[in-house]
Amino acid sequence: MIHPSSVVDPSAKLGARVHIGPFCMVGPGAILHDGVDLVSHVVIDGRTTIGTGTKIYPFATVGLAPQDLKYQGEDTETIIGPHCVIREHGSIHRGTVTGTGVTRIGAGCLLMAVVHVAHDCTLGDGVVIANNVVMGGHVDIAAHAIIGGATAIHQFVRIGTGAMVGGASGVEADVIPYGSVIGNRARLHGLNMIGLRRRGLDKPALHRLRTAYKTLFQCDGTFADRVEQVRATAEGDPYLTEILAFIDTPSKRGLIRTATRHGDDAEG
Repeated sequence: MIHPSSVVDPSAKLGARVHIGPFCMVGPGAILHDGVDLVSHVVIDGRTTIGTGTKIYPFATVGLAPQDLKYQGEDTETIIGPHCVIREHGSIHRGTVTGTGVTRIGAGCLLMAVVHVAHDCTLGDGVVIANNVVMGGHVDIAAHAIIGGATAIHQFVRIGTGAMVGGASGVEADVIPYGSVIGNRARLHGLNMIGLRRRGLDKPALHRLRTAYKTLFQCDGTFADRVEQVRATAEGDPYLTEILAFIDTPSKRGLIRTATRHGDDAEG
């Protein structure tokens, strides 16, 4: 169903049961898969794909040109996965040729009101972004991470799987998988214990992660030596293996290593 007040370019491709509410605009090159719901006043621009069952609320914009002075109108792309929710005033910009060329949101993500996803960002499946979060270009947020409200994420930052960023944080370096950071500027505050329990980790697995976290971020000695100490105990543990692989991956922004000494874990 397309409301008569909306404008849909004839070249746009619409799946079955697509709902386009009042005062929306869907531009050329857009693909809306089955069951997409544009509530009202939504703008879809550029070469943009919206996945099955995704719902977009009023005054959100998806696929508009990036806020990058180097951008010269190149044919770049925006991809939104299935079953996402994008709330009011969200903005998601297309990629750039100086980046990957694609801004990508995974399946089942929730972007709350006034979230800005800049050019060439990648969000994994099941990511939750709270209200008023802004991110620079080329940010990579892995699956099931949670970003607290009013957080600012610097360009090129990586946030690992299952990580938790507390509200009103300024994140200027990478966050390890399953880590929890908070503050301006963000500092490690432990492990995301709620998220880990939700993933079904038992007490021995949680104990191994706590021990590794303390070794990496709260013990004396060089960081390289502490990494190797954890590596020696990581065989067969997929969570420690993922954390070490994240640390080993070259980074443009470096890694958040400064940890609070009070308390081991974040219950959020």
